[in-house]
Order: sequence, then C-alpha cells, then structure tokens
Amino acid sequence: MKKTLTIATRTGSLAVVQTQIVVAAIQKLFPALDIRIKKIASEGDKDRRTTLWELKETGFFTSILEDALLAKEADIAVHSFKDLPTSIREGLTIGAVLERKFPEDCLVCASLIKSLDELPKEAIVGTSSLRRAVQLKQLRGDLKCVPIRGNVPTRLKKLEQGDFNAIVLARAGLERLGLADKISIIFDPTQFIPSPAQGALAVEVRADDAETKEIVSKLDDKDAHIITTAERLVFSALGCGCHAPAGVFAQINGSNITISGCFSDPDGQNFSHATISGPIAQSAKLAQTLADKLRQKSS
Repeated sequence: MKKTLTIATRTGSLAVVQTQIVVAAIQKLFPALDIRIKKIASEGDKDRRTTLWELKETGFFTSILEDALLAKEADIAVHSFKDLPTSIREGLTIGAVLERKFPEDCLVCASLIKSLDELPKEAIVGTSSLRRAVQLKQLRGDLKCVPIRGNVPTRLKKLEQGDFNAIVLARAGLERLGLADKISIIFDPTQFIPSPAQGALAVEVRADDAETKEIVSKLDDKDAHIITTAERLVFSALGCGCHAPAGVFAQINGSNITISGCFSDPDGQNFSHATISGPIAQSAKLAQTLADKLRQKSS
C-alpha cells in the first residue's frame, strides 16, 4: 500500500475543513498512511467579481484540482460535489461520496428572524445563485436579489456591514465552519430545491490508479452515492450548466427514491416544480422522466 497520499484542495477555509473531514475518515481506516494536503487556488477563488450565473464555462472551482490529479501532482481531490460538472473529465472518476449532511439552503439575516415575511418590503437579499434568486422571487416577488461573491466569512461580513438585509447560503458550509448559530431559516429542500449533490463531499481520483481507488472506496456512502447520482442525472438531462436556475433533491425511503426538481428561465417567468417517486433500481429512468416533466411545465 502507498505510504503517502497527497490530497488536492482549494485554499478557502471551508474547502480546507471539508478536506480535513476526508483526511480524518481515511486516517481512521488507514492509520499508517501519511497524508499531505496540497492547497491550490482555483479560478473561483481568484475571481470574486464575476457573477456566477454569468459564467459560460464549467469547473470554475474544480478544474485546477483536476489538473493536479491528471499531472500526478496529487492522488485525490476533495470537492463540494455540487461544484463538479456533471460530465467527469476523461481519466478521472468519483472514487467516493461521503455521507451527505445538511443539503438545504438557508437564510442568514443581520438579526434572527423566523419567517421571510419578517423581512422588510423590497429587502435586498444577497445570493451567488440564479437558482436561489428565482426561488426566492417565487416566495416573495418584492425581494431584490443582488449578486454576492466571496467565501462564507466574507459574505457574512458584507451582511454585518449592512450591504444586505439577508443572504442565502448552503447550510452545509455554515455547519462545517461552526457558524450554524447565524442561520435564521432552513428551507425545506423539497420545496426550495438545492443544487444537485449539495451538502455532499466527492473524492475524485485518477481512473487508472487502482490502489488509491481501493483506499478511497472505503469512504463511500451507498445512499449518498445513489441520491447524488440521481440528482446529477436530472441536471444532465435538462442540459443546463451548473449555474442555471435549476435544482434537484433526492431522498431514499426504504426501497424507493423520491426526486424533486425545479427549472426556470433566468427571469423566473416560466418556473416549474415537480416530484417523482419509484424504486431505487429505476432511479436513472426516474431522473430522465422528471427532467422531461420539468421542461414541459416550463415551456
């Protein structure tokens, strides 16, 4: 077995914390393995001005880590699974999806509130996601959704400075950074649909690296792998980019899987929401059917 494993990660505080989660999981199973963390700044970390929904390319936060893998400068890369394009680069594969926690979106306000109704009229809400902006407008049409960039602490600072009345963030990031006390509202993920695979950590490896694949496979959570795969299949079938106004959320109940999704044009005028359930064994077919339903409803 390898004596040293090099893990590529982005430089932000959340990325490092998430990588440490993976490191701890590996060390628990392979205590003799020496693990080194290689921090790499992605384009998304360098460019904090471009509005995410204006981006045309995919892999804004992940491609440089994949470059390190392919160049054999790292053995694995740790990603927020929601950031990975649905089409995995040639020569790479997802070796494991860790147990999924906190898939929801949440609202953070300058002072804690219990309902969106408590926000003032025409409140300014910061979000980096067109998907979130469209869904917020469905809940309260008067809200003014304004782009916000930066890591979680940077966004919280902008909120505290009074730039926004509220901001929308992924719950997982706040929980992992020990900032859950900042959350006002946790949205129901079957109604306010998150990004595909939101809350899940993906471990990517080279497809031809059998030894690393074997190590990483021990981290894989079967249910998390099934539901995130189904969500990403819906997104792929919709044919939209990772910053499009679309969301998918799946959950397993016994031998069945339920998948909820939303899809819209950028201005939210043709918004659709649909849910489908069936046997886990038919999850790929269910994903395609849901994508078809969402397209039909929004046309």
